[in-house]
Amino acid sequence: MTTKADPQSLKALTSKLIQTTLDAGEVVMDVYNSDFEVYGKADQSPVTEADRRGEDIITAALQEIAPDIPIVGEEAKSDGHCPDISGGLFWLVDPLDGTKEFVKKGSDFTVNIGLIKDGVPIAGFVLAPAMNKLYWGVKGLGAWTANICSGKVDDQKPIAARAANPEKLIIVASKSHRSPELEAWLAHFPSAEHVSIGSSLKLCLLATGEADLYPRLGPTCEWDTAAAHAVLLAAGGSVEVADGSPLGYAKNLKTFLNPWFLCRADTDFIVPALTA
Repeated sequence: MTTKADPQSLKALTSKLIQTTLDAGEVVMDVYNSDFEVYGKADQSPVTEADRRGEDIITAALQEIAPDIPIVGEEAKSDGHCPDISGGLFWLVDPLDGTKEFVKKGSDFTVNIGLIKDGVPIAGFVLAPAMNKLYWGVKGLGAWTANICSGKVDDQKPIAARAANPEKLIIVASKSHRSPELEAWLAHFPSAEHVSIGSSLKLCLLATGEADLYPRLGPTCEWDTAAAHAVLLAAGGSVEVADGSPLGYAKNLKTFLNPWFLCRADTDFIVPALTA
């Protein structure tokens, strides 16, 4: 049986995908609350037991939910394993985005499951387990957020990106990746309020109508962005590369790296190009 990727079929899978995200979040928090070790990958980025255990939970669940859809997981790819995704439909999984914040015992780290179809994120599930916040979105259906109470979804509500007010802009920027190029771009908006937060939560703040812009002038991988990108698209926002075209996926199957990109809550709001 082939899994369909139309909105109604994805709607039928939503409850299972949410539960998968919550199950991975529970494992991540078990490690968070323990005396865990931190290891280094080949690229010197940190990895913990939470990354690996979370990905194991997600991978096993996705294989049961949709056995015909290949899975690209950050940790599996780091170990040299990547399935054939030439069919255009595949999962992108980041079991722990914001590992640096996790290691520092911060709260802004996330569990991420994104579904890609022909280069476009069509569904995404983002959990901030230390904050007990869940975000999800499905193309053609909309986007939502909910609180997590005792491991269950509570107070679910729809979300939507907001129209920009040039006099009251809120720009989200990374805690860990401030560069001269980013500072030069931010200088175009001297009166804007800046919000600093880690992980894929930056895109979620745009999706919920709490912020307007998120410029990323630095390296990310596709699994870092896929799930929250889907949430933002479903909420009415956009993610574009420097030339104004949409950020796509499966661009480079060796590295899965993203170029610089800009997230906008208001797709009609004109901003400077992403150059220094």
